[in-house]
Amino acid sequence: MLAGLLAAVAAIIGLGNRDEQPLGPKFLTLEKVGRFREPVHLAQPPGSELLFVVEKPGRVLVLKDGKVQRLPYLDLRRAVKDSGKGGEQGLLSIAFPPDYQDSGLSYVAYTDRRNAMRIVEYAHRPGDELRANKGSAREILRIPQPTTKHHGGMIVFGPDKYLYIGAGDGGPSGDPANNAQNKRLLLGKLLRIDPRTQPVAPARPSKRGAGRPVEYTVPRDNPFVGRPGRDEIYAYGLRNPWRFSFDRATGSLAIGDGGDARYEEINFLPARKARGANFGWSGWEGNYRLKRGIVPRDRTVPPVLAYPHGPGCAVTGGYVVRDPDLSRIAGREIVGRFVFGDFCTGRLFALRITPKGPGRERSFRFRISALTSFAEDRSGRIYMLSQRGPIYRLEPARKRVG
Repeated sequence: MLAGLLAAVAAIIGLGNRDEQPLGPKFLTLEKVGRFREPVHLAQPPGSELLFVVEKPGRVLVLKDGKVQRLPYLDLRRAVKDSGKGGEQGLLSIAFPPDYQDSGLSYVAYTDRRNAMRIVEYAHRPGDELRANKGSAREILRIPQPTTKHHGGMIVFGPDKYLYIGAGDGGPSGDPANNAQNKRLLLGKLLRIDPRTQPVAPARPSKRGAGRPVEYTVPRDNPFVGRPGRDEIYAYGLRNPWRFSFDRATGSLAIGDGGDARYEEINFLPARKARGANFGWSGWEGNYRLKRGIVPRDRTVPPVLAYPHGPGCAVTGGYVVRDPDLSRIAGREIVGRFVFGDFCTGRLFALRITPKGPGRERSFRFRISALTSFAEDRSGRIYMLSQRGPIYRLEPARKRVG
């Protein structure tokens, strides 16, 4: 009975300030929606009620009506490398295009056996949304990596319907080759492409020889089209943009960029201002000048928030909360705040970002150990994933237990 009571007390928990004072009559709770093997991403296709869960070792599983389906949507364990120094490899994310209901397509990002990051397109089986047709695989992009670390791996379709790709600097620590500032490389960048071969500016670097088709195309308004630099680059100067998101209400871009030895950072700005933005790595880590002579501060976009290591060590980027069910939390609004956390401490925070800069930061009472990712479904509900297995959904609660 005591164990059951303690579990109930731990399950219904609230959002508070750093001093963790009581909130009032309405609280937040975590509702467990499933348990998986090292879940690192969750996504919901447009027009679908299914939830797709990405497991780091190489499977995509499906949640239908709250139940995990017996067969995976996709099993890539033979193709995926999920072990290596830093633990940053594996099947990393999945994305569905805006026309999913017509096309049936999905895109996955993963680390292959040669340490390269691959973006591959799949179609689901005819008449069966629960299973991918492995024979439909079409490689979109392959990014060679110099080490097993800092691969990034988040892919998401933005409000403009293009595919955005987060690519890390490839390591090792400190980015000694300054890959993130090198616009001739795709490392340390946020990329923006059309994974279809539409009649727009051709993706020159993706051609693999005479007579081979172009695997993707580049929007004409990408910042380096017709200028020195890879056409795919939308923003640069990132170390490891493990997770990023777009605010569904404003289109603003939020990036949780993993730091090196000193600071973790949150970058946040309107998507249009992110076009061609330089976030400073590896000249700057947070607001600390790491290297001189790389890039002056006034030519970079500084983070809206940088927090030091100890005990935190690895930021996990989240979402701006737009779930109306989470409004009016005892007068302490969470809707409109950016929620994020730290992998090492499991601590979770809600940050208000105003036109004048970051506002008050609040902490949650609960923690998620080994926090790997946040997710948002079509209704705007927020999910939190632990690499240890469970996935939770953030829900309102009328009262707090204990």
